[in-house]
Formats: sequence, C-alpha cells, structure tokens
Amino acid sequence: MSMSFERYMLDMVQPMRDELTRIGFQELRTPEEVEEKLPNAKGTALVVVNSVCGCAAGQCRPGVAEALRHDVTPDHLFTVFAGQDKEATAKAREYFAPYPPSSPSIALMKDGELVYFIERHQIENRSAAEIAADLTGAFDRFCR
Repeated sequence: MSMSFERYMLDMVQPMRDELTRIGFQELRTPEEVEEKLPNAKGTALVVVNSVCGCAAGQCRPGVAEALRHDVTPDHLFTVFAGQDKEATAKAREYFAPYPPSSPSIALMKDGELVYFIERHQIENRSAAEIAADLTGAFDRFCR
C-alpha cells in the first residue's frame, strides 16, 4: 500500500492550514482567488504567507493569533501556503514588492496596497509575543 507524495503532503500540512483558518483566515489557493481578493479588499487586509518551517509554527502563526486578540484588527484575513499552493503564493507575492519572496511572512494591505511587511528574517529567532507586538502596532497605525 503506497500513498502519493501529494496526498501525504496535503495530510501533513492540513493542521498548519487549520491553525489560521480556525481563527478566521480565508485561504487563497489559486492565482484567481488572489486576484479576486487582494486588490479588491476594501479597508485593511492581513495576508499571511504560511509555511511548514519551524518559525512558522513556533513564532509566526502563534504571533498572528495573539495579535488578532487586539482591540484593533484588519477587516480581512487571507493566507496563502508557500510550497503547497505555489501559483497562488507567487501571485500574492506580486503585491508585496519591493520585498523578495519570504516564507513565512506577513503583509498588511490597505485598499489593495501594501503598507506594512514582516519578512522571515524578522520572524526567525523572535518570540510570538514580539511578532504580535509588531503587528498590533501596525494595526493601531493602519486599521483605525
């Protein structure tokens, strides 16, 4: 009995996807979904580029979850999954210029324009609380 690699990966990453969808994120799994949502999101949108790495699990996703308990939060929550939904992730990254591809990463957009970005190197070796503090500062600045 063998399992395809694709099926195996889907099963492995589902809990990582669920960490964000459980707290209200909408997955954008195709380039078309990204094109429909990101440029047309009125107000503010938080976009998390999710990944399977340890810093996504230990710092990024927990930091995002903590930040969303703040009294000021974005209007929309979206996520793409690097390495899994490759075309959707590539399309989302087009909106994050001038920043290079980074997984995980966190973008805050306002009326379809990037206003704040946290790259992987700003996630690695930092605590979830520090990331949450960065995000809540950005929420206070851009989401009011």
